[in-house]
Amino acid sequence: MKKLKLIISDLHLGRGRTLEGGGTNSLEEFYFGKKLAEFFNYYCSGEFRDYDVELIINGDFLNFLQTDYRGHFLTVVTEGIALAQIRAIVDGHREVFQAMRAFAAHPNRSVTYVVGNHDQAMLWPATREFFDSVVGAAVRYKNIVHFFDGVHVEHGHMHEAANRLDPKRFFLKRNLPEPILNLPFGSHFFVDFVLKIKEKHPHIDKVRPFNRVLKWALFNETWFTLTSLAKLTVYFIKTMISADPRRHMPLSRVLRVLAESAVFPDLSESARRVLTDERVHTVIFGHSHVYQYRQWGANKEYFNTGTWTDLTSLDIQSLGKITKLTYVLIEYPEDGGRPRGRLKEWRGYHRIEEDVAVS
Repeated sequence: MKKLKLIISDLHLGRGRTLEGGGTNSLEEFYFGKKLAEFFNYYCSGEFRDYDVELIINGDFLNFLQTDYRGHFLTVVTEGIALAQIRAIVDGHREVFQAMRAFAAHPNRSVTYVVGNHDQAMLWPATREFFDSVVGAAVRYKNIVHFFDGVHVEHGHMHEAANRLDPKRFFLKRNLPEPILNLPFGSHFFVDFVLKIKEKHPHIDKVRPFNRVLKWALFNETWFTLTSLAKLTVYFIKTMISADPRRHMPLSRVLRVLAESAVFPDLSESARRVLTDERVHTVIFGHSHVYQYRQWGANKEYFNTGTWTDLTSLDIQSLGKITKLTYVLIEYPEDGGRPRGRLKEWRGYHRIEEDVAVS
């Protein structure tokens, strides 16, 4: 039987484009439900009908950080709160999960979920059990890495100081009435600081390169930018003197976070280090939202799956909105050789018209 692996990441499904009252959800980032449903259907039909296909969700499929709980965005996340959030996400994207359920019901189909930093809540048993019930299959979960046949699949946040999790302590339990997620600094920063910026500028973290965004903001939104930079300075000072162990960071780590931080981090050097392991010939990351391919030598390859959300480029070479629904397809040659990756863009089926995403 022919085999395929499909790797997608960074779809960032939230509550959906339309809120319960009928208003627009400005924090929703995923607008391609129909195309994703077509993607699942395509790899269950036609020439792929009799293939063995594994769908690998490589992190940040669900956007818990931008999904509120009773009107509040929280950094204290219990299992019950996470379960309420995932229910809201599924309600907001029924078409996607119905298509995923149909995919998983097809013979020789499987789903693997690698946890990222925006969907850290998928570490809870209750969210995994609920996701399995929605998909209608037993999903295989990987906390950090999914390794098979020389291919290393990882979301990528563990290679960045701000978003790195403690792999020995996913949950905090001491002196608490019930366990909560041990969120990294980046998640606290996103909820406590970035979301307040996004209330006025929802796409501020979707424009690259960030140094040009900053120059534009200083010229066009001078007061807002200066006050935001002042608040940012105060925020970092507070993290250094905070008595809350979840938020406290010594100066040395603050400097390391600032040195490594980037809105669109380049993970190619981290991939190269992973590839020094002789057992690994292919590394696949997500997280950076920038699709990428690099090769070292004849047999060491790195792919970044990019994102299924809109980006805007201020570079002359790629000026304007960038929408590429990219993924990696792993093919197994019939002669039994090593599996080979291909960076693909999903165009979807031809549609005469579709809604314009406005927020």
